[in-house]
Amino acid sequence: MNNLIVLPLILPIFIAVILIFFRQQIRIQRILTFSTLLLLIIVNIYLLIQVKVNGIQVLQFGGWEAPFGISFVADAFAMLLVLTTSIVAFLCMIYAFSSLGETFEKMFVYPLVLLMIGGINGSFLTGDLFNLFVCFEVMLLASYVLITLGGGKERLRESIKYVVINVLASWFFLVGLAMIYGTLGTLNMAHLAQRVAEVNQGPLLTTIALLFLVVFALKAGLLLFFWLPGSYRVPTTPIAAMFGALLTKVGIYAIFRMFTLIFPLETNITHTLIGVMAIATIIFGCFGVMGFKDLRQIVAYNVIISVGFVLLGLYANTTESLEGAVFYLMHDMLIKALLFLMIGTIIYITGRTSFDEIKGLIHQFPLFGWLFFIMMLSLAGIPPLSGFIGKLLIGQGLIDKGAYIAIGIGFLSSVIVLYSLLRIFLKSIFGEATYNQKFKTKIPKMMLVPMVTFGLLTLVLGVGAEIMMPYVEDAARVLTNPEIYINAVLNP
Repeated sequence: MNNLIVLPLILPIFIAVILIFFRQQIRIQRILTFSTLLLLIIVNIYLLIQVKVNGIQVLQFGGWEAPFGISFVADAFAMLLVLTTSIVAFLCMIYAFSSLGETFEKMFVYPLVLLMIGGINGSFLTGDLFNLFVCFEVMLLASYVLITLGGGKERLRESIKYVVINVLASWFFLVGLAMIYGTLGTLNMAHLAQRVAEVNQGPLLTTIALLFLVVFALKAGLLLFFWLPGSYRVPTTPIAAMFGALLTKVGIYAIFRMFTLIFPLETNITHTLIGVMAIATIIFGCFGVMGFKDLRQIVAYNVIISVGFVLLGLYANTTESLEGAVFYLMHDMLIKALLFLMIGTIIYITGRTSFDEIKGLIHQFPLFGWLFFIMMLSLAGIPPLSGFIGKLLIGQGLIDKGAYIAIGIGFLSSVIVLYSLLRIFLKSIFGEATYNQKFKTKIPKMMLVPMVTFGLLTLVLGVGAEIMMPYVEDAARVLTNPEIYINAVLNP
């Protein structure tokens, strides 16, 4: 069974290579993409259950035991994110089948998407820092091409910014790898954690930890987010939805793994800085969602707010806050994908990007209008939707830590998010209907189905939270007790 751990990385990359030879056969590309992502969902559900029943699963490549070989590690934290990634990609691709158009589809969109998903899954599952760098680059190389597809001056400008920032972050990543290997003589995450505990986390290792924090903060949009709003605004709707839902989560995951497993000792420095950066990120994100009328900008700044909020869970660093962060990450991946798809659909229907220029969509599209209302409540953390549980647990952890300023800012951001989306709902969705011949008459069913499914998932995840909580608790237990991870990898 351990061999299945590598399937979420290998399968999409393998199919991506095959799809390159079927550039003109769009139907074949769609079928293979659909089948691959559906198979990944099934495999990931099976792996998640196996991790729950049998504990952390480890695959050592080539028969070399850790720390000498390449390790892939499936714990509950990684598998929950891998499963959610597969679901998001699957639904976004169903939306893409009806929205991209054959000309765009012939630009190798589906191979690039599968390549990106393979890189994301590999980032979650690898147990080695160098392979984390490799999987990051696989993901980013695919995203570099996806963000440029379609051309145009604005897309070119934002693409250059996106590429330059990520290349710079990758260079810092390599510097960090060289420094930590030169200091500790290993890049296996479990072995690094063991060595750091043995030698204690002195000033040099703390400096290296802060370097990695800068790297992953750049990739996650934590405080250093100036590249994100424009970059996530220009891709086509399903691609932007995957960017907003998935790419920042890889950086967030790396921060959680790095500072709960490898550098958990000097929390008064590292975790305090993470808390300050998270609070600043939330504040700037709130200014963004309130300061723009452009729908795409509002969506992008919503991503920034969520990055800051979930990292408040790591700042609190309690069992409850880490459970909340894991649960909130799953929720946010689903709901951000829905947010991007719905905003993209509004622009598709109306041809407008400012909510002031759009009115009364609910009269012509009632299902879409009420789905937007559900999405808005879920993003704000209103019970019984999925956003409530994660925010509640993170808030409980912050209270236990005595971080009242952080909890005040965190939950004030929920009110601001609700208000920012309520403006759109009241003016563009629920407002007085106007007739405009340029508006499209209907939403294609294959675009509506994935959005409705996302809406159902946020409801099911909230109402049925007790079903997922055992897996979330397992994930938090490993994060709070790194010796569980270390023993699973080094002492199987």
